[in-house]
Amino acid sequence: MKLPRGLSEQDLCRRLDRFELETPSWGYADTGTRFGKFFQDAAAATIEEKLADAAAVHGVTGCCPRVALHVLWDFAAGTDPSAVAARAGALGLRIGSINPNVFQDQCYKLGSLTNRDAAVRGRALDHIIESIGLAQRTGSDVLSLWFADGTNYPGQGHIRQRKRWLAEALARVHAALPPGMAMLVEYKPFEPAFYHTDIADWGMAAAFARAAGPRARVLVDTGHHLPGCNIEHIVAFLIDEGMLGGFHLNDRKYADDDLTVGAIDPYQFFRVFQEIVLAEREMGRDLPIAYMIDQSESIKPKTEAMLETVVAAQEQFTRAMLVDHAAAAEARARDDVVMAERALKDAFAADVRPFLADYRAARGLPRDPLDAFRQSGYLARAAADRAPRKRNTTASYA
Repeated sequence: MKLPRGLSEQDLCRRLDRFELETPSWGYADTGTRFGKFFQDAAAATIEEKLADAAAVHGVTGCCPRVALHVLWDFAAGTDPSAVAARAGALGLRIGSINPNVFQDQCYKLGSLTNRDAAVRGRALDHIIESIGLAQRTGSDVLSLWFADGTNYPGQGHIRQRKRWLAEALARVHAALPPGMAMLVEYKPFEPAFYHTDIADWGMAAAFARAAGPRARVLVDTGHHLPGCNIEHIVAFLIDEGMLGGFHLNDRKYADDDLTVGAIDPYQFFRVFQEIVLAEREMGRDLPIAYMIDQSESIKPKTEAMLETVVAAQEQFTRAMLVDHAAAAEARARDDVVMAERALKDAFAADVRPFLADYRAARGLPRDPLDAFRQSGYLARAAADRAPRKRNTTASYA
């Protein structure tokens, strides 16, 4: 593995020590498609089981200390948020982003913060502000916002009025943030709305975030893009504008397919990370980016899919660190397109797996996290413990 000029192996290890990934509670639970849910014996059904799975992933990777929580899915009536945070702490975890839910209830059929009905808009806003209080009680410092709001048919909604409603609401959410809490605004080109989505792309998300206030940033979900979209261009642009707040990492063939990172296009993740590495080297500091995973795997075992994504992200971030940016800059200075590209391709071609295995071993971690997890028998034990309860409570399990 060839290191670029100016980077020592110690530098590389120290940066990897600071590269943390947040796993999502919902990524450990049973999911499916819009046509139905597919059950796995070992999938988590309670917040306690989700935290246990997250702790198992962190235990073999050492880089996933935070867990994202979804308010309506993880905090049933009567649940004490402080107790959830305490349970996470006992497992060596802490609570990451808090995700309000303004798309699930029947009243949101025609929108939440952009609904024509002022009462529905008020209910959605109240829920989001209540989620800020919940975040404070769990120790979270990130409020992650995604809206399913949009329309399916021309004429169904007044697009400019919906924009104004949304901007006004987000400004009120920002005003309710306590000191030290960030607000991330996510975008999505389609689904579930198929004519227009109220926050359809990164530019709209950036405009809403800017209008909301200085602690609002854009959240880039790598799956929320149309085929052929240049995601690293978006990332570079947002970095330069000071508007990149975080990622939801997952892979896709078409859009929002929720696949494990690198399953389709590992080079894309490398290109995204190398834009971040380049910016960090030029600025001389780590960028304040929340690296969060967002996948709802239906086919692979939940925890193993999470491990695949974590390891793939580590590998591509490591490769991005190996880019000889000085050589690329020299090539650009003489308009040598071939060698400028080669600086990236050489780094991407590097086999970083032996280095990462040694890196983990030096920190008391398994050299191969997935293999160690399989050898532990955790999945079989979880299935034996959880499946009987799930069969007793889920009529359509079999």
